[in-house]
Amino acid sequence: MTEQIAEGFDVFLHDGDKAFGAVRRVHAHGITVYVENAGDFEVPQSAVKAVDAEKVTLDPARIDPKLAEAIRRAHSGEDPSIP
Repeated sequence: MTEQIAEGFDVFLHDGDKAFGAVRRVHAHGITVYVENAGDFEVPQSAVKAVDAEKVTLDPARIDPKLAEAIRRAHSGEDPSIP
């Protein structure tokens, strides 16, 4: 990882995707991530794939299934015609 994670960093599953949330808190064993339309989720440090340019990318294979479902629904309330 090229930089330390800080509160407010955007969180992604894949580089180039739209952010699904943001880091709310950093703690010894991971981070708390706020997911749009779903709330806070604890993410272990082992699920963090990369940190760069104030962006955190998670490893989809290492996240909790409940978090994965929340990510799929994160932007469901948005109007798709608005970029």
